Amino acid sequence: MANRFDAWLTLGLGIASLAFVGWVNVDALIEAFGDGPPYYGRTTNMDKWESPLPILAMIDLVVLVLVIPAVRGSIKSLVECLGR
Repeated sequence: MANRFDAWLTLGLGIASLAFVGWVNVDALIEAFGDGPPYYGRTTNMDKWESPLPILAMIDLVVLVLVIPAVRGSIKSLVECLGR
């Protein structure tokens, strides 16, 4: 019973983590490349503008390296529990 609960919890946390990182990516990209303030299509204050892509790529890589094995393990555990 506890093994099944742990697998569901890991699966849920993994999906929630991926959704959160996706939201952070979309928010940062809209802010950096959007037409609204403070960047106005990246034409105003170009001397202060920095691309968010390198930082987002590092965050995505770390989350994927941590979450994918955990989610795969939880799915495997759930398949074994449900197969009994």
